[in-house]
Amino acid sequence: MDNEQTTTSQEKPTLSQLWQDIKKHKKLYYKVLGITFIVSVIITLSIPNYYKCTVMLAPELSGSSTSTSSLASLASSFGIKLGTGTTGSEALFPTLYPDLMNSVSFRASLFPITIHKEDEDSLITYYDYLNVYQHLPWWSASFKGIVDGISSLFTDEEVSDKIDPFKLTKEQYYVVKDMEDRVVCDVDKKTLVITIEVTDQDPLIAATMADSVQMHLQAFITEYSTRQARIDLDYNQKLFADAKTRYENSRIKYASYADANRNVLFENRKSEITKLENEMNLQYQAYSQVAAQLRMAEAKVQEDTPAFTLLQPATVPVKKSGPKRSLLCFICMFLSFIFTTIYILNKEDNLSSLLSILERNANHEVLADNEEEYYILSKHTTKMK
Repeated sequence: MDNEQTTTSQEKPTLSQLWQDIKKHKKLYYKVLGITFIVSVIITLSIPNYYKCTVMLAPELSGSSTSTSSLASLASSFGIKLGTGTTGSEALFPTLYPDLMNSVSFRASLFPITIHKEDEDSLITYYDYLNVYQHLPWWSASFKGIVDGISSLFTDEEVSDKIDPFKLTKEQYYVVKDMEDRVVCDVDKKTLVITIEVTDQDPLIAATMADSVQMHLQAFITEYSTRQARIDLDYNQKLFADAKTRYENSRIKYASYADANRNVLFENRKSEITKLENEMNLQYQAYSQVAAQLRMAEAKVQEDTPAFTLLQPATVPVKKSGPKRSLLCFICMFLSFIFTTIYILNKEDNLSSLLSILERNANHEVLADNEEEYYILSKHTTKMK
């Protein structure tokens, strides 16, 4: 027993011994930390700056009655909209807006937007900017050049300016994938506040695209919400145009015939005038009814048009959002210090001793917990007897 305790005390390194072992390799720390600092600085400086612009807006939904307002608020926290007894209803609930913006068709609709950099006046499309004018780290640019060079040898894809969301080209697909982290939409399920965040390497482009994405989203929601009302409006406009044409024709025909036969005493001429007058009145009644229906259809489109309150408009960001170069350098230096210390402890045969001590302590804790559980269980069994 005494021999085991002596062996254990010899295997257990003290803090002073560990510190002395580490001090013996301080030159290794200087080399590793120095090289790590230089490499991390080179890497972080190669990563281009990026800026973020955030836009916040809230949809003005139909109000609910007082008796159901609390229940509707509770249901909205789970993304569920309850009927409120109002005539209008939102077919596309705001919690579905992020899924809408993640669709290929919506992202492809942003390609033709014209933008310009902060230090340039020439206009370019957003698609060309993402596809051509992006600054990449040197390793990403090299890898992309190698991959593009190899793929060009085996594929002969035609370059097309036409954007078809159903069948994207390879370049268009990569641009759509690149937009996943650049254009992000989030909706608060409790307040239904819509947050649109655009990340870009140019602050002016970030603000421009944030404003454009907001307008595209509002236009799409408006088009979706008023689709049926606009179909009815188009149909009523055609009916109105036909009714107006028939009424004008009948009016002109009646006026012409009445002027030509003003002083005629023949009964057949008089009956023809009466017939044309009655037909003109019927056409006028139909014209008046269709005009009323047209006004109702126009009011329906206006009623179904959703309204949005802009809480935070797009502004050009002044400070960059990243990369956090100092933090990245610190993390690299810290990891290098940890791995170097582990290497030194292993070289000095201290790492295995520390691991065995930790394992022994863990086993002791498990045994202590088991003994405590056994004691409680036996005590409870004795009381039952």
